[in-house]
Amino acid sequence: MNAFEIVGGILLILSGILIIALVMSQQGRQMGMNAINGSSSESYFGKNRGRTLDAMLERWTKVAAIVFFILTVVVNVVAVVVK
Repeated sequence: MNAFEIVGGILLILSGILIIALVMSQQGRQMGMNAINGSSSESYFGKNRGRTLDAMLERWTKVAAIVFFILTVVVNVVAVVVK
């Protein structure tokens, strides 16, 4: 193993932990009683969803997942090329 594979492995572990933490900190998407009484996106939080904490967590989860995927591909390609 070279230094790049070790650093890549550490970064993969850290990004995996970050993804887990981000997903666990998000609220569920259950409609519950809102589906029965017709409450949907006509509330303040529905209209300004892009500015809420949940929207920010969702955005960061997507970014972390993309970084994880790209990092996985790069580390595997480097491992194959170096051998």
